[in-house]
Amino acid sequence: MRRGIAATALVASLALAATACGGDSDSGDKAGGPVTITWWDTSNATNEAPTYKALVKEFEAANKDIKVNFVNVPFDQAQNKFDTAAGSKGAPDVLRSEVGWTPAFAKKGFFLPLDGTEALAEQDKFKPNLLEQAKYEGKTYGVPFTTDTLAFVYNKALFAKAGVEAPKTWDDLKKAAATIKAKTGVDGYWGSTAGYYAQPFLYGEGTDMVDAEAKKITIKSAEAKKGYGTWLSLFEGKGLHKADVTADAYAHIQDAFVNGKVASIIQGPWEITNFYKGSAFKDKNNLGIATVPAGSAGKAGAPTGGHNLSVYAGSSKEKQEAALKFVKFMTSAKAQETIALKNSTLPTRDDAYTEQVKADPGIAGYQTVLSAAQPRPALPEYSSLWGPMDDELPQIASGKESLDKGLSDAEAAFTKLVPDFSK
Repeated sequence: MRRGIAATALVASLALAATACGGDSDSGDKAGGPVTITWWDTSNATNEAPTYKALVKEFEAANKDIKVNFVNVPFDQAQNKFDTAAGSKGAPDVLRSEVGWTPAFAKKGFFLPLDGTEALAEQDKFKPNLLEQAKYEGKTYGVPFTTDTLAFVYNKALFAKAGVEAPKTWDDLKKAAATIKAKTGVDGYWGSTAGYYAQPFLYGEGTDMVDAEAKKITIKSAEAKKGYGTWLSLFEGKGLHKADVTADAYAHIQDAFVNGKVASIIQGPWEITNFYKGSAFKDKNNLGIATVPAGSAGKAGAPTGGHNLSVYAGSSKEKQEAALKFVKFMTSAKAQETIALKNSTLPTRDDAYTEQVKADPGIAGYQTVLSAAQPRPALPEYSSLWGPMDDELPQIASGKESLDKGLSDAEAAFTKLVPDFSK
């Protein structure tokens, strides 16, 4: 999953505008000719998409009766674009759907249930918790394609020079950051103001933005305030970099880390390939990966993220059948191994974690923290809750709003997103 990445891809946007998509393109297939399906890929156009394009060609070579129209759609635009396209019967036949989008689009009837179809013929090969995240009201609406979570990533050389280890708690991190600054002159940690990246601080206090089972908004609970209080405290102090609330904050933090200008950050495996491009990680083994520090409740973990491949319910039967075959191919063990080796992303099935895949220290490192990842609740509106947090947390971190005011404003926004939830 990408969060906070400003993926401005003009070429992709123009291609999207010009593309005839699933619901509208039935007439584009000549009688007796190949069936053409459209796939909206939402991956990084530079680092990941080339691998997917190569696999599309491999699929087409093995399936002469199917053509795949590959369209790379910027991740930060894809959810709204698909929502609009599906509502007007012009959606792609296959979507690389972020796990949080899957139940939301399933609820609207935009996705085809995949239980018993060719796409899920190898259902027992996938990690069960990832299949659960692809379900809505007991039916499966996506096949797990890639998975991820957040981890504490650090520069081993800087930590060793300072004589500190990866922190187990947030208090440990504060101490380590101060020592790293004193011993190396480099800031020890730089935190993000994005809502998704603040989620581990809630888990560390045993809470969440909402209690989906109790249908209750918990963003202003004592536990949530404590978690966000800890998050806020990590922007001020020796070795702790001040909050960046600019539009380019994500890029600033990433660039500082990969070039050795800050010793640690919280980040996901989608940046593994970019880590290796930085001057600090020419030696891949200098990349340290650990579970995010624990909060006062003794709990540590981050959200389970990733993407599913889903099939548009509005496509013709012929296109759906072709799409199901394509999804099965792209989520096969062989394809997932290829994707992992080329893109350094994490497979969703155990048989794709071959010895060659596990030889990548980035993949091996993130695989060890997956067990602490916390699945999101089966709430279609859940991913939308990070929107208000993305608005409020920068205001809080910059001192323009108090913590109480920011969380109150977030709570008010939540009541509109989940109107049947109590406070």
